[in-house]
Amino acid sequence: MAMDLSALPERIDRPSSWLGRDMAADTGRWLVHLDEDQVAELEAAAEHYLALGRDIGEITASDFPLPGFGAHLRDLREKLISGTGVEVIRGLPVERYSQETAAAIFCGIGAHLGSARSQNADGHILGHVRDIGRDANDPNARIYQTSQRQTFHTDSADVVGLLCLREAMEGGRSLLVSAEAIYNRMRAERPDLLALLFDPIATDRRGEIPEGEKPYMEIPPFCWQNGLLTVFYQRQYIDSAQRFEAAMRLTPGHVEALDLFDACANDPGLHFSMQLQPGDMQFVYNHALLHDRTAFTDWPDPAKRRHLFRLWLSIPGDRQLPGCFRQRYGSIEPGNRGGIITEKTRLHAPID
Repeated sequence: MAMDLSALPERIDRPSSWLGRDMAADTGRWLVHLDEDQVAELEAAAEHYLALGRDIGEITASDFPLPGFGAHLRDLREKLISGTGVEVIRGLPVERYSQETAAAIFCGIGAHLGSARSQNADGHILGHVRDIGRDANDPNARIYQTSQRQTFHTDSADVVGLLCLREAMEGGRSLLVSAEAIYNRMRAERPDLLALLFDPIATDRRGEIPEGEKPYMEIPPFCWQNGLLTVFYQRQYIDSAQRFEAAMRLTPGHVEALDLFDACANDPGLHFSMQLQPGDMQFVYNHALLHDRTAFTDWPDPAKRRHLFRLWLSIPGDRQLPGCFRQRYGSIEPGNRGGIITEKTRLHAPID
């Protein structure tokens, strides 16, 4: 049964309901440059932590002292939750670091923003985004392990962070779009289709199934709670969930609504793109924004191939989430939710 939109606003007007063309024209809204003192502070904190001899997956804010830059990260936390929802921190000289040092800096920054969450069934809190030759059409493959276009989606945490270590030979641009901007467009043009996106549409777990759970989740693409719109979306995984007989069937209306959602996300007026450079750290708020990556062609030399670190973070003081998110997050307690947890999960941070 379609959602009654009468209790929802005709238009959402928040800092995160931006249009991509405006963000592209004003990089000051999302791009920050590190100065020499900030880089030195980050390097000193990494040296301090690595001297402790502990797994990087155990890093905490107190283990990673940032007496100066910590204030910026407190502001960034608020910017993610209630501001534009995105920031790129540029200028980290990763070319002079070992992977261990780069990982310590990235995870240390993450620890000042929130708590790191597991990104797969093995408990990896530090993900590696690179093409490992997986088939994007395999229903148990993760799209980020291929070189193909990802399509706009959200991840299973409050915030997703990326640290670019190496760029591809060609392509691999990062794209971002506001879920509220998509809502505004669909509300104005096709409210009948918008209402269908509040249905409990099934999303495939792609084989990473917590004990006692279904092989798919029933979380609507859009949820409305406490005056906030929350988005949860991965079109390929919605489509592949139809392989499960018990999953809610997509009607022609649902397919039309999903197609319009995708068309809005892909509108160059709504989204914007950036090429992440080595040393760039991008942080994106998953509940208000969707992210994507264009296809890429990698270098023939394995040592030069595209490689990014990824963090999933749970942020203290964040919004309340609808109860249906327990299917994905386990707990929905702010600051202690998100990630992929199964019976064999042990949190750690693989460097290689």
